[in-house]
Amino acid sequence: MMPDTEADRPDRLYTITSGRSRADDTELDLVTLIVSEREPEPGMQSEHARILLLCVHPTAVVEIAAEVGLPVSVAKILITDLLNAGDVTARHPSAPRAFDQLPDPAFLEKVLVGLRNL
Repeated sequence: MMPDTEADRPDRLYTITSGRSRADDTELDLVTLIVSEREPEPGMQSEHARILLLCVHPTAVVEIAAEVGLPVSVAKILITDLLNAGDVTARHPSAPRAFDQLPDPAFLEKVLVGLRNL
């Protein structure tokens, strides 16, 4: 049997999330980009502080979980805490365009012909 690592211990995860097993109704998926809006403060929960430092540049939820060494579900709870406090913002990936919003095929054909003529 493999020994538990510090990060995998259920009691530690329970403590980090204050006993919560899932994030609020915030819709975060694995590729949602998180961006810090401020720097960590002294006395802040260490995991929250680490996320703020990681997210100086847009960082995907899955990358945050990997860097902090926590399950994605736990990372989502911590990110939701930061979102609710206004410490980070979430940038959701853009939805695919509807068919009627796509460029006119005739226009695309003209662009293609123009490129070929170059």
